[in-house]
Amino acid sequence: MHEPDPAHLIDLSDVGRTYDDGPAALSGLNLRVRRGEALAVLGPSGSGKSTLLNLLAGLDRPSTGQVTVDGLRVDLLSEAACAKYRRSHVGMVFQFFNLLDDLTVLDNVLLPAQLAGTDRAGAAARAGELLDRLGIARHARARPGRLSGGERQRVAVARALMNRPPLLLADEPTGALDSASGADVRELLRELNAEGQTIVLVTHDLALAEACATRTIELVDGRIARDVTAAVTR
Repeated sequence: MHEPDPAHLIDLSDVGRTYDDGPAALSGLNLRVRRGEALAVLGPSGSGKSTLLNLLAGLDRPSTGQVTVDGLRVDLLSEAACAKYRRSHVGMVFQFFNLLDDLTVLDNVLLPAQLAGTDRAGAAARAGELLDRLGIARHARARPGRLSGGERQRVAVARALMNRPPLLLADEPTGALDSASGADVRELLRELNAEGQTIVLVTHDLALAEACATRTIELVDGRIARDVTAAVTR
């Protein structure tokens, strides 16, 4: 059995994923991501990028191989354990924000803590800290629909970081933003990684990858076709 290396937050060993009789979405994938890395995943549509994110999030299971995150064999977890794993280990940021428009900004950010059973006072303090840090504290009582795209993505990032997850997953985080808001989110992700946050982001935005990623892989037909580590200074 493959033994994970504790220096790596993510360790995928010989991972394959097939759906029905179609071609393999991932095939024999071996990938290790060190703690504190920012990994950009590039590749054409159908290359396996979304499948990789879903496996790391425990939203899908591999057909073959092992998926280990922070020492946990995610592929072996029960559905209930996967839900707990996502609450404690993974923050997720999506292209279209996935905020609840009937809740305030503050309540959207508080939601992961409530699901995890965190006490209200502690959760409120953490949420206030995040909103202030991300420059959106003035919008705490507003509904997300009244915010710009860039502001909504900042709310989504705050929500993703609420439970201090070791892993932040971002799926096309600038895909629905104008150029100015996209640049704002790129800078935010770069700052988070500089502070030690491990990030895996799927993107078609080469500027995002170049600005944020310490390492870039390209998937083609479910395999890693390119794996490049950025220069130390970026």
